[in-house]
Amino acid sequence: MKRLDILCIGEPLMEFAEVKRAGERLMLPGFGGDVMNVAVAAARQGGRVAAFTALGDDTFGREFLDLWDREGIDRSSVITRENGRTGVYFITYGPEGHEFTYARAGSAASLMTPDELPRDLLESTRVLHVSGISQAISADAADAVSSAIQQAKAAGALVSYDTNLRLRLWPLERARTVIHAAITNADIARPGLDDARQLTGLDTPDEIVDFYLKLGPRIVALTLGSEGCLVATREERRIVPGIRVEAVDASGAGDTFGGAFLAEYLRSGDPFTAARHANVAAALQTRGHGAVAPMPTRAEVDAVLAPPSSGTPS
Repeated sequence: MKRLDILCIGEPLMEFAEVKRAGERLMLPGFGGDVMNVAVAAARQGGRVAAFTALGDDTFGREFLDLWDREGIDRSSVITRENGRTGVYFITYGPEGHEFTYARAGSAASLMTPDELPRDLLESTRVLHVSGISQAISADAADAVSSAIQQAKAAGALVSYDTNLRLRLWPLERARTVIHAAITNADIARPGLDDARQLTGLDTPDEIVDFYLKLGPRIVALTLGSEGCLVATREERRIVPGIRVEAVDASGAGDTFGGAFLAEYLRSGDPFTAARHANVAAALQTRGHGAVAPMPTRAEVDAVLAPPSSGTPS
């Protein structure tokens, strides 16, 4: 019997998010990195989660270890590189919304190799979750993710893949080649609409999910921003609407969706139920600043999804 629900392999990044208070511009520290955000989101929805990555032997790396301990995430296989460093990014806000600046080149995580993969976790997890960023940070990391996918599949696990296109990290043609090759081995494809339009050259949500279903996944969950998501299997597809909230910051919302979707899918076995749950989690996450701090718990999501009370019976 598998003891682990979700294994997340990717790059953690220390986050500094711009906040303006009393006329001052502050940079509040937090945690980020797409796949590691998914790990926290899934753990807060009740999933049994493990993280695999490499950290620098620095203050930021130690803060990630403390975070995972607080969230109940298994970090027993995480590597700490004595001379490595943990990547950093900054969120600022302009007329077009949030903007990101990265200091991640040569991060400890980017030096991951296939030989360092945690074979025991790959053989005991129900789902392996990785992303385009996990493969874009270096050629070695790309090979490590490909090897992880093969090992997880051989052990009978599902593979979840978020396209998460970052053209600062690699050119579009290479991204298309690597990402789509990985998705042929995925069971759950998690593209976002803007990324998918660039990766596929297609425009409409239905065209995009058709494209990804033909590559091989059994489920495609295409996020549509505030409009919710289009979830498709080979037998059925549905638009699952989002909910309206007073949004403050959308950074990390897609990762919150991903983690909540996986946790709920493993619980319910139904991708449409999982998408409804994940839409609520992602919407609630946008009410605060940064990626991880505002992620909701399962109790908070369930409170929104609970049917309205019919009152006290007489």
